[in-house]
Amino acid sequence: MTRRLLSISTLYPNASTPQFGTFVARSLEALAARDDWDVTLINPIGIPPLALGRYRALAAAAVDGVENGVDVRRPSYLLVPRMGGRINPSLIARAVLPLVRELHAQRPFDLVDAQFFYPDGPAAAWLAEQLGLPYAIKARGSDITLWGTKGFAREQMLDAAAGARGLLSVSQALADDMIALGMPPGKIAIHYTGLDRDRFRPLAHSGLRTRLGETLGIPLGENDPLVATVGALIDRKGQDLVIGAIAGIPGTRLLLVGKGEDEKHLRALARDLGVADRVHFVGSVDHDTLPVILSAANAMVLPSKKEGLANAWVEALACGTPIVISEAGGARELVTGPDAGYVVAREIDAIAAALRRIFADPPPRERVAATVAGFGWPAHAARLAALYEGFI
Repeated sequence: MTRRLLSISTLYPNASTPQFGTFVARSLEALAARDDWDVTLINPIGIPPLALGRYRALAAAAVDGVENGVDVRRPSYLLVPRMGGRINPSLIARAVLPLVRELHAQRPFDLVDAQFFYPDGPAAAWLAEQLGLPYAIKARGSDITLWGTKGFAREQMLDAAAGARGLLSVSQALADDMIALGMPPGKIAIHYTGLDRDRFRPLAHSGLRTRLGETLGIPLGENDPLVATVGALIDRKGQDLVIGAIAGIPGTRLLLVGKGEDEKHLRALARDLGVADRVHFVGSVDHDTLPVILSAANAMVLPSKKEGLANAWVEALACGTPIVISEAGGARELVTGPDAGYVVAREIDAIAAALRRIFADPPPRERVAATVAGFGWPAHAARLAALYEGFI
């Protein structure tokens, strides 16, 4: 018997932001690839009354289509920039309800889910109530650690959690945060992220850095220490600490993968520390280039203030690259020994010390990759299918 899932996700790849929410897309595509689930994804796109700049591109990207087995619908809703956080769940739900009713009338759904707790969770809860269906909500990190600190959002999240048939968390640490927020522990199930193990694997090292350097236009020596940091260039990711750490390790180069509002500040910091020639901003990269960067690096460093269970951690380990990360989210659920790397304080000296240990005594890449042997998309989808079947 094939079940039908209606999934709500405000973060999902589209023509304007192709790198956003790729982990959500891969998860739902893996579920849709099974014989027992049919998946429709609603990706609401917020557009302000005057769609200028990046919003014009977003409006143009509001296109429906079947993408890798998932029926993707992209209705737009009214977005009030910097002021709409409180009412976004309601705006989203009311904007997409007519479409949801039409789809449900054509082929009834069995379950509604939200891929993030806010604003997706309250919106999915209201939509499920209108359809008379059970629903589930997944927590991924900042939707709990950020929005859970805001009274208006926390109230809506707790109401949605109370009515949900089940709640999912990407790590036990995040589940503990959910419980501390007031969510019912008996409803929470752990569901780790998945991984394309054909793409993210240790790549051959002979000439790898030379080829990568040619691709990126960066002079990379085969034997020079190389560090990668993968994540949005925003304050909570801690890229400034990584720049400070490599400044004290002569000859080490840093590849910063990602974009964000902190780029100007980070460039200035690199100049001030005299390492601008060793800190390289490579921006967003495609999914074929990222495994090459991770495989070429000696370590992937991400000293975040807050995380759930970061995809970048898992992807780096799968490529045979140890990680240096902070005590955030599910860090110790992945780093259980030195083969995986080190969990350190969010301090420059602690990060630098961990890097020196890895440079001096690197663990075999196959042993590093073995630490995430269970993170494959088929296993991820099987676990999700079993959980969702239990929620119906």
